Amino acid sequence: MTSALSRTLRERLQPHWPSHPFGGSLQQAKGWRTAALAAAVVVVMAGCSPKAAEVAAPKAPTKVGVVTLQTQSQQLDASLPGRTRAFLTAEVRPQVSGIVQKRLFTEGAAVKAGQSLYQIDSSALRAAQDSAEAALAKAQASQRTQQATAARNAELVKIDAISQQANEESQAAAAQTRADVAAAKAALETARINLRYSSIQAPISGRTSLSTVTPGALVTANQVDALTTIVQLDPMYVDFTQSSTELLQLKRDIKDGRYEKLDHEALSIQLKLEDGRLYSHTGKLQFAGVIVNPSTGVVTLRAVVPNPDGVLMPGMYVQALLPTGVAPDALLVPQQAVTRDIAGKASVLVVDAASQKVQRRPIEVDRAVGNRWMVIGGLTAGEKIVVDGFQRIKVGDTVDPLEVDLRAKPAAASPAAASPPAADKAQPAASGPAAKS
Repeated sequence: MTSALSRTLRERLQPHWPSHPFGGSLQQAKGWRTAALAAAVVVVMAGCSPKAAEVAAPKAPTKVGVVTLQTQSQQLDASLPGRTRAFLTAEVRPQVSGIVQKRLFTEGAAVKAGQSLYQIDSSALRAAQDSAEAALAKAQASQRTQQATAARNAELVKIDAISQQANEESQAAAAQTRADVAAAKAALETARINLRYSSIQAPISGRTSLSTVTPGALVTANQVDALTTIVQLDPMYVDFTQSSTELLQLKRDIKDGRYEKLDHEALSIQLKLEDGRLYSHTGKLQFAGVIVNPSTGVVTLRAVVPNPDGVLMPGMYVQALLPTGVAPDALLVPQQAVTRDIAGKASVLVVDAASQKVQRRPIEVDRAVGNRWMVIGGLTAGEKIVVDGFQRIKVGDTVDPLEVDLRAKPAAASPAAASPPAADKAQPAASGPAAKS
């Protein structure tokens, strides 16, 4: 700008400068030019000074978005890791030995309790049943003979036709035959049970896993390896853990009156699946452990969750959202309003109600509740905290606070963004020499 101004003044004053050949010496010409340029600069600067003063006028208070803190009742949830477990689990094993003749189910299919799963060769078992029936018939025939003898001897002894000893021996023999019949009946029942066991049936209703044997395999009674496993998947158990430290803190907060205790019998459990989505059905807390695991320091809890669609499978990792208490007078601050220093200490910008000046206030936060922090120290209800317009203000600035509804749609502009500061809306019209420069 200086070079352009000098050039303009030189063009206007050059006709009045004395030339060297006819108007004087070269030194005199240079002096005339220097003096003329200095005078012109002084005049131009004097003319620009009112404009500079006008530009330096104080700015209007910057508009910022704020929210006014209000206490509210807030349910507190704990996110606990857990695993799903089948409601019922049955490992199917043979109870008699033999060769597997048939597999009567489809792997992975649903089966009903009492449905046949395997058929074991029953030839030897059927023969054992026939033998037991014959032994029972023999014992019953012997019983009839001994009972008749005992009854006859009982009459004869009354007339001293036989000795007392003979009568007693006959009565004992009759009693022994009755015992033999009972033993034969028990053996026959055992044989019948073993024959029924040749058809291996499902003990519960549910879905089967893979079969570990095929037809032709030899199985033994009560073997270690299960033939297959049946699980009942609706409903499902969810076992999750909570540290004893958290439980102690929760009990202390409830005792001090910070939180209200919830009825565990009415607690609803929400699950978050492995992919981060919430499970569509809620469960109920069934059991809260009373023993702390000495190696991990956690307590096990169990919930029952409906599984009508079969989404949950045994062994899945889930997160259980468990209500732990209620904070009756909770102060919740939007997370966007909280900043942390290099030491990790949290603070917010507060607008002073009297002076409308910005203050930095250190706060103490307890936990995250959705997209907000629950504050337990440093703030009180009714204070206004800045949530929008941080880049245009600093501590000590006077601001124009505008209430912001954070529940509005993201597309809607916030008051601070929709209403820029007055100093940014219009600038004074430029005129005179300063505008040209």
